[in-house]
Amino acid sequence: MAAALLTPETVILHNIPYVRDIITQRRLLEDIGATVLTPELRTHKITAAHIEIFEAPYELVKTMRASVLALGPLLARFGKARVSLPGGCAIGTRPIDLHLEGFKLLGAEVGLEAGDVVARAPKGGRLRGGEVHFNKVTVTGTENLMMAATLAAGQTVIHNAAREPEIADLGELLNKMGARVRGCGSPTITIEGVEALGGAEHTIIPDRIETGTFIVAAAITKGELEIKDCRPEHSAITIAKLREVGVEIEEVNQSTLYVRCCEQGLKGCDVETQPHPRFPTDMQAQYMALMTQAEGRCVITETIFENRFMHASEMQRMGAQILIEGHTATVIGPTRLTGARVQASDLRASASLVLAGLAAEGETIIDRVYHIDRGYEKIEAKLRNVEADIVRLKDSVTGPLNASHEDLKAVTS
Repeated sequence: MAAALLTPETVILHNIPYVRDIITQRRLLEDIGATVLTPELRTHKITAAHIEIFEAPYELVKTMRASVLALGPLLARFGKARVSLPGGCAIGTRPIDLHLEGFKLLGAEVGLEAGDVVARAPKGGRLRGGEVHFNKVTVTGTENLMMAATLAAGQTVIHNAAREPEIADLGELLNKMGARVRGCGSPTITIEGVEALGGAEHTIIPDRIETGTFIVAAAITKGELEIKDCRPEHSAITIAKLREVGVEIEEVNQSTLYVRCCEQGLKGCDVETQPHPRFPTDMQAQYMALMTQAEGRCVITETIFENRFMHASEMQRMGAQILIEGHTATVIGPTRLTGARVQASDLRASASLVLAGLAAEGETIIDRVYHIDRGYEKIEAKLRNVEADIVRLKDSVTGPLNASHEDLKAVTS
């Protein structure tokens, strides 16, 4: 959606989920002057012909950090952009530093004014190609620099680029728009800048983390699921690890998985999160929930984000045996989970608590499920369709962007 800002022509995107982050991104595009139409379910037609504002305001950035992805396209096409920093964020230690250093290497002037990042293209209004070496893998940083480089003069090479399937998907869209991007999916991406980009039509890949979450849902409940319209090759490492712990996963075809828990039950296996193509940090919380039902000891090591074990304390309230020491969590199972009132701290934590609630005895009430609506479309309806006892006490997807934390709850049992 952010890439549509690179051209005045219409970009048509299919397979867009109805989740809060999409609502936020749509509002951002419309606020700066783009037109976003929805001619049919899951399709957006975005036309950024008359952009009048070059800013992503704090009100939106504070709810979705990925709003910073507007920075690269605006800077590349219009030569200027302003994006508010997320609240409470010290710029020196957050990954956005990598974005800004990359823009500087493309000739931009980048500064901080009143809590906003302000970027301007060099004299003449056009970025220039350059060599960008990321000292840490960053997905949004790679995406931001890719988009900015499409309109830069000359060649840009991004070293230590993120390799996620979403990077390759963005590269495919950019090339449909007339960009010259090579190497997506590898550690080195090369972009030959062009004078202008045009419209395009593109179908977005399925969400591999949603796929992984539903695989865990089948395993943790000792149930069976057929998961359709997915891309198993994008979840290869997750599938391999879940097979290792005792989940039977059959690849029926290129877009369908059949999942069930093996008769022998689950066994604890250690895992360490790493950038793609290794085990994804976005599956860590769901994996922890599963390990509470596995036999033996499992050590989970989180190497990507700090403070990403906040869901562990909530699982402990449900009876899980989890010991946190720095960047590692040791899970001892299997444990009899009992329903409790718990609180979601982030998107994947909320999904893991739903999974734990499905496996627990009694009723689990999950507060602050507005987090889950950022990345899962109607998860309670999908689970209810396969006989989970789960209800939403108040609709949050269609609610206001600043909905009260206490108003949004889900019940599972």
